[in-house]
Amino acid sequence: MAPRTGEGVGEGGFDGETEGDCQPLDSAAIHICLCCHSAVCYWGCRSNCLGNLGLRETRFPPEEGLWLDCLWLILALLVFFWDVGTDLLLAADYYTRQDYLWFGLTLFLVLVPSMVVQILSFRWFIQDYSGDKGGEREKLTRRGPADQRWVYPGTDRVRVASVWLWQITIHILQLGQVWRYIRTLYLGIQSHRMKELKEAQRRFYWAMMFEYADVNMLRLLETFLESAPQLVLQLCIMIQQNRAETLQCISSLGSLLSLSWVLASYHKLLRDSRDDQRSLSYRGALLHLLWRLFTISSRVLSLALFASLFHLYFGIFVVLHWCGMALWVVHGGTDFCMSRWEEVLFNMVVGIVYIFCWFNVKEGHTRGRMVAYYSVVLAENTLLTGLWYVYRDHAETDNYAVPALCGVYLSFAGGVLVMILYYGLLHPSHTHPTPASTCCDELLWGNPLPPSAPPTPAHLAALSHSDDVIADSCLPVFQVRSEPPTSRHFEGPLIKIDMPRKRYPAWDAHYVDRRLRRTINLLQYLTPAAAGIRYRDRPLLYELLQYESSL
Repeated sequence: MAPRTGEGVGEGGFDGETEGDCQPLDSAAIHICLCCHSAVCYWGCRSNCLGNLGLRETRFPPEEGLWLDCLWLILALLVFFWDVGTDLLLAADYYTRQDYLWFGLTLFLVLVPSMVVQILSFRWFIQDYSGDKGGEREKLTRRGPADQRWVYPGTDRVRVASVWLWQITIHILQLGQVWRYIRTLYLGIQSHRMKELKEAQRRFYWAMMFEYADVNMLRLLETFLESAPQLVLQLCIMIQQNRAETLQCISSLGSLLSLSWVLASYHKLLRDSRDDQRSLSYRGALLHLLWRLFTISSRVLSLALFASLFHLYFGIFVVLHWCGMALWVVHGGTDFCMSRWEEVLFNMVVGIVYIFCWFNVKEGHTRGRMVAYYSVVLAENTLLTGLWYVYRDHAETDNYAVPALCGVYLSFAGGVLVMILYYGLLHPSHTHPTPASTCCDELLWGNPLPPSAPPTPAHLAALSHSDDVIADSCLPVFQVRSEPPTSRHFEGPLIKIDMPRKRYPAWDAHYVDRRLRRTINLLQYLTPAAAGIRYRDRPLLYELLQYESSL
């Protein structure tokens, strides 16, 4: 659907309407707040309530945050090279030793997932770089073709051809993720350097966030298609051969670290990308990484022990577990994608993830779901290792049978302990006080309130000083004013998305919908003011300002 100006759009639609001070506010932007006791526009109320609740974002100092962000990206890139490079070296080693079966399986688990990820990455590049269909840019910018060279500096044929040639080359060489990591690092550094030029800083920042989100989603897909099966395969080979080569151990460690790192990085970025969630500190990310490291180690070791003896039954077990977990995810209801079929495919991928570890896909209290999942995993690990211990070859496995069992249970217990420490000490929800259950709770956090929610004592005290507030409800009261309020009002172009904002832990729509990305990127070039985003939320409109990052 092409962007339209000055009129509403259907679900998933957007427009580039600009709202300035000369235009009156619509009635949905005015409400009476029982939290800060003011009848102002949304921006003023949100600013006041954040200050009163002590919920303003706290980040590292700019220089410290910059170096930490750069170090995190560089380490992620090194972990990627470690994982893939050692797998390729191991495949070559199997070939020189004429172990053609292990060579074929190892190489297959490297190349096929990599090709799938490269195809997806290149498809995203095509959508982002050549998504102008039906004259969307002319309609959105209200400018003629003469301005296209300014909007997209690379529109001359030589530069466009060079960009396409470069992208095709790096994706054929299976280096799409590497290029995206390097570009994310470059864009983040440029965003930090452009502190004096806010317009340029916003452009680099949006590009950096979009690129970093893409590379994290690609890496998450690749690790569970390549690293996790590769780790099970190499452990199974070591158990069957009753010996562990140095290169096998290094490759397995790289796969394990890659899985843990990608999960921690994905979780941190998802929180950092949403203004309704507290950012995850690097101490929390490291503790998250250790939690994943221990629990995945226990799970993979039990799977490898079972697979070393029961090849057919191992495949049946994996399929049954995947089906059960996928149905569980579907039953719970997710909201990650923009279409129903994409959502079904996503649920199937999450089912694969659940073979190895926990992955939160639904908002709300996760304690019950995590207890249920880890109880099932503990029972499965006990069954798998128990069957291996009973039917194993005692003469060949007596020297490591007991250490293997201890490794399964001690790793699981260590992972659960680190998880408890993470949620008790460094989880972002414990960084700041919990917001009060007021009308601003709906605005700031998207938590629906029951119509009969009684006001708190603080609200009753505020109500006694005003006749303009309804005393028997905590919901906002909308009213129309003849004059715009004097509080802060958004002046830049406003992208109106006629759909509710996705709830955490889902990505916001402007991260997964490529049309919205192109709109935001275009507006960054067309106006010196920041582009705002408004989602249709219930019962209020939710507006999201452009925010800054240390990177």
